[in-house]
Amino acid sequence: MVSSVFQLQCSCNNYPWGRRGTESLAAVLCSKTPNTGFKVEDKEYAEMWMGDYPVLPAKSSKTGEELHKIVDENKEQLLGKKCIEKFGGVVPFLPKILSIAKALPLQIHPDKDLAQRLHAQNPDQFTDDNHKPEIAIALGPFEQIHFNNETIRSLVSTILKSDDDTIKKTQESLQQLPTEKYGKHAFILDLLPRLQNQYGSTDPGNLVALLTMNFLSLEAGDAIYVPASCPHAYLSGNIVECMARSNNVLNTGFCPRPDRDSVDLFCTDLTFSAHSPADVLLPAKKSDRGKLGKTSVYAPPMGEFDMLRVVLGEGKGEKEVLKAFGGPAVAFCVKGEGKLRGGGEELDCKEGYVFFVGAGTEVEFESEEGEGLEVYVAYAE
Repeated sequence: MVSSVFQLQCSCNNYPWGRRGTESLAAVLCSKTPNTGFKVEDKEYAEMWMGDYPVLPAKSSKTGEELHKIVDENKEQLLGKKCIEKFGGVVPFLPKILSIAKALPLQIHPDKDLAQRLHAQNPDQFTDDNHKPEIAIALGPFEQIHFNNETIRSLVSTILKSDDDTIKKTQESLQQLPTEKYGKHAFILDLLPRLQNQYGSTDPGNLVALLTMNFLSLEAGDAIYVPASCPHAYLSGNIVECMARSNNVLNTGFCPRPDRDSVDLFCTDLTFSAHSPADVLLPAKKSDRGKLGKTSVYAPPMGEFDMLRVVLGEGKGEKEVLKAFGGPAVAFCVKGEGKLRGGGEELDCKEGYVFFVGAGTEVEFESEEGEGLEVYVAYAE
């Protein structure tokens, strides 16, 4: 039997869209976890993963054992019976920190039916059979785009199937339009040269993004919900991301041609349930799980997880107590310094520290005087 609360060590991947060196919050947070030996180098760091997914898994800081193995050996204790019945013997969510320097590939995450078919056909590329709805919470200025209307499906398909010369000439035509023609879509004037600089003037993602998608600019604490099959592309910023436990994705733009997936498959699966920015915004609400009133919750319309945000001031030892979770939780500190208490443990809680919290465990956070504390907690029940 393991402790119901233990610290994790995590890793970063190195996708080209990540921020370089110490400009990457994901890398900086990852480097602050004790005993990992991780040092930030002069290269791109994109995502810090904090779940039990066997690709880039979190590990116990004490033993180095991978989290999915620890969970598998202690299912009932760490996950709880209800969670096991609903989701099987795994942590049903995957939290990450993303640091974005340029647009991610234009993408969708398959729904469950398609994910099952793709996994059966090509398990090397589609490594699980689950859907992947997700939320993104801004840790500072954050930009992203998403689709806005069912009628544009054929337009999207046409753009994605066009040859490089057609894509380039269409963008040249856009650039020649008078400013007054853009109206509320004047952001195209700024975004088009940015995207061309990042991916060239022949990438179809440029036209799909600018002609058929909504542009969103968020501030710290703002959040969005991206359902499965909803096309989107994150453009820049540092975010907390959490999703159903999956790594499946279909990419069709903002990436080299050899990396693009089937346009027909992409366009067949994509949905347009989000028509406007208001449809994807996920407001934070006061959470009654925090006994001392310093916790807010982001609750997406899906069953795999909710996300809590605990913010303690810089005063003398501010505290928050979270009621016991019915299932597993992953807590991670993005700012400040203090303590975490739970399951008979008292652990330092500092920027970059990540913790697993087993089912049925109440936890207390206390900020260090003069430091404050900001912690996010993903949990399932």
